[in-house]
Amino acid sequence: MAKEQSADRRKARVRRTLRARAYGKPRLSVFRSSKQIYAQIIDDEKGVTVASASSLEKDNRGALKTGANVEAAKTIGKLIAERAVAAGVKEVVFDRGAYMYHGRVKALADGAREGGLQF
Repeated sequence: MAKEQSADRRKARVRRTLRARAYGKPRLSVFRSSKQIYAQIIDDEKGVTVASASSLEKDNRGALKTGANVEAAKTIGKLIAERAVAAGVKEVVFDRGAYMYHGRVKALADGAREGGLQF
């Protein structure tokens, strides 16, 4: 249980820092499992999800070999950026959760930047 508790504390610490520095910007939240990666842009003031993308979507399942690699994360990053810009969101704060900014999480962030999001 200590591993789970430390991850929850780390996630809360990251979110607290983001909330202090967000200045009303939506948050790009990342979740990665052992087989898939998910991203969503959340407007915390309104409590709504503005855009979302994942490696489980039907269009992505055929195009990606697996959802658990860096290439898939970069593709999902570009896709979430495209959907966010279509929804009128250009600036976000990046919420890495309890994950290190490395590997798939970093690839998703780089893909989102390439797609036109600023953070």
